[in-house]
Formats: sequence, C-alpha cells, structure tokens
Amino acid sequence: MRLFTRSFRKRNVVALLAALASASASAQTVPMSQALTSPIVIAHRGASGLRPEHTIASYTLAIEQGADFIEPDLVLTKDDVFVCRHENDITGTTDVAKHPEFAARRTEKVIDGQKHVGWFTEDFTLAELKTLRAVERLPKLRPDNVKYDGQFEVPTLAEVIALAKKHHVGIYPETKHPSYFAKIGHPMEARLVAELKAAGWSKPSDPVFIQSFEVDNLKRLHGMTGLRLIQLMDAGGAPPDGAAPSYAAMTTPAGLKAVAAYAYGIGPNKDMIQKGDDAPSTLVADAHAVGLRLHPWTFRAENMFLPPSLRTGTDPAAHGQLSAEITRFLDLGVDGFFTDFAYIGVEARAAWRAKAKAPR
Repeated sequence: MRLFTRSFRKRNVVALLAALASASASAQTVPMSQALTSPIVIAHRGASGLRPEHTIASYTLAIEQGADFIEPDLVLTKDDVFVCRHENDITGTTDVAKHPEFAARRTEKVIDGQKHVGWFTEDFTLAELKTLRAVERLPKLRPDNVKYDGQFEVPTLAEVIALAKKHHVGIYPETKHPSYFAKIGHPMEARLVAELKAAGWSKPSDPVFIQSFEVDNLKRLHGMTGLRLIQLMDAGGAPPDGAAPSYAAMTTPAGLKAVAAYAYGIGPNKDMIQKGDDAPSTLVADAHAVGLRLHPWTFRAENMFLPPSLRTGTDPAAHGQLSAEITRFLDLGVDGFFTDFAYIGVEARAAWRAKAKAPR
C-alpha cells in the first residue's frame, strides 16, 4: 500500500483549515458556497480495515494515509471519562473475557431496546479499562488484523484530541447511546462540549463534527456549541430516542428542512443514496436544497459490502473495487464519506478531482 507523504497531507490540511476559517459564524447555516474543502475523507474508526478499530494505531495509520478526519465513537466510563469504543459493550472489541478479575462483571443489559450480554464501559473505571487490550472485531473477515490483538490500549477522547492536534487533522466524534447514558446518570452533552472547548474547539470554523443517531441529543448540543452537527440516519428503523417516527420520514423534504434547523448535515447509510447497483435516490439533491451536507457511511473494500458489479470473485472477504464505488458517490455529489480504508478513499478522491479538472 502506498502511504501519502507528510507534505502532501499538510498541503491538504492547509487548504482544509483555510476553507474552515471562511465559514459563517453559525455552525448550522453555513452557505453551501462556503463549505469546507469537499469532499472530505473520514477515517471510520481510524484505518479499521487494517488495524483493530478505535486504537491509536488505527487512527495514526489513517492520518498517515491522508484522512482529513478521524472518527472516535464515544462512550463513558464509570468515572465519566470518554473512551473510544464502537459500543459500550466491550465484549467483542477487547480481551476483557480473558481477565478473571472482571469475570463477575459480565451482565445483561437492555440498550436502545436491544438485549446485550457482556461487559460494559460504564461498569469500569478508566484505570481498569486501561488494563485491557483491543482485539479485532471482525476476525473472520479481517484475519490479518488479528495479529495486532493484545497490543493496543483503549484510548480516551483526550488522547485522540492530542493525536489530531499533533498531526493537524480534524476529529469526527459520535455520541453512542446518549439517552441510555443519561438514564443511568451519565449525561454526555455538557461533558463533551466542555472537553472540546478546553481543547480550543467551539466554533463552526474548528475542525470538528459531532454526530449522533439520536435527535434530541443533537438539539441539546445545538444550544450548547457552535461546532457542526451531523444527523446520522440508517436505511431502516428510527432514532433510538423516539424523537422521529423513522429515518425515512426524516429524509422527506419537510423532514430534511427540520433537520437543517439544528444540524449542518446528515450522515446517511450509503444505501439511502444508492443501494447496490440500483438507480440513485434524490437524497443528495433534496438535502442540498435545504443547505445540508451529506457524509454517507460506510465504504469498505470487502466484497460483502460492495455492489455485485464491483465485487472481485466470490469470497466475501476478498477486496473488490472500492475506489469505483467511492467514485460513484462522488459523482452523485456527496460532500464527504466514511471509509475503513482511508488510503483508497484519498486516492479515489484525487483521481476524481483530476478527472474533473481535465480538459474536455
């Protein structure tokens, strides 16, 4: 794999920050003409296709590969410290099951209506979590990542902020299960805003997006910070906080207009824009019509995640034509995208930009 040079990445960052500096004073009403340099490449849980997700190693590799933003999913510890895990259930992403001293903490919980059995961050102090080590979440699909099991700690948000600042990239945190955490006495919003503000980030020109699948969580954040907010949406179901009847209802013209009142953009499941090889929907145009940006998720190289026409062979774990899929979505007008393979996203974007500038 070809890694991008530090100078190449710094040139991209300079352009990004220059564009950010020209943004409007209101986080959610920046005119489309003043958007940050688009499209942006967001490293989904870091370079999670190549390292165990949500580790400093994964984030660092994504930065080396030229990602504009790194994405930490945020959950809270027993002592109210933000740590980076895809879920508060850490059974499948750490070696906690191998720690006999924590065996009694295995329990059953209902989170957003779903039953989970395992170990949960809110039952551990940060010091206890730091004794655990990350493991690959998808070992059968990504067996090469298993060799890194046991090497990396669970990082804190503070550690990810420090890494991002050191390398001059942005962060794209997601609040995971904020209503659940609030119900058990660990509200997220004020704590997150305070930690980001302490890092010097509170304005729409700062290199931060905050995302959530919930609605009221984002509305509360809208009243607390000028940072840009992204309403996540799935191809089915509804926000876990019950604030909207369905994600589908939120993508109607009226629904998108309501989202634009508190959010800078939306992060839809990519199937909501184009499912497989089907004809694309009108979501890009509809969202842009009310001033919303679109950062769809998640672009992965394995065949099982790609449209049939872009697969290579029949092995679900084999890599297909991810670059071609990303190009499809860039052609449709998305403003950025989440990918587990930042280097493929950066190269696809560079080729797309070069083609757009080529004489015709």
